[in-house]
Amino acid sequence: MKHRRGFNPLGRMAAHRKALHRSMVTSLFRHERIKTTKAKALEIRRTAEKMITRAKVDSVHNRRIVSARLFDEGIVAKLFTTIAPRMKERGGGYTRILKLSERLGDAAPMVILELVDYKLDTEGSEKKAKKKEAKAKDKEKARADKEEKEEKAG
Repeated sequence: MKHRRGFNPLGRMAAHRKALHRSMVTSLFRHERIKTTKAKALEIRRTAEKMITRAKVDSVHNRRIVSARLFDEGIVAKLFTTIAPRMKERGGGYTRILKLSERLGDAAPMVILELVDYKLDTEGSEKKAKKKEAKAKDKEKARADKEEKEEKAG
């Protein structure tokens, strides 16, 4: 039975687990969406939600507490200036877990852990597609120009 167990140790030593938490929460705030296993996501979610709740009140004390648990000061600034104000009206539940298929190697259940207000960058993919088309046209034009020059020279 799992009575009075405070957290999932994830089969790691304390220092390794702490480093894992710090790096995954930092990645979550940096990218606002990460792909991981279900067990890790459930643990990271607890830590991330507590940090977002702290960040809703921007004080020196809260900044120091959050920065002690994150690797990057830039991410701390992002958390306090962009992420927390977006969550100001929410009472909790800042993250969402979306189930994916199992990992091929060990059949571990995979999930996507993301912030609730995360929006996919569809404009970015459209821009990439337009750039790709433009690049293909430029290559085609360059090839045609090269063939013209060869015909004139030959």
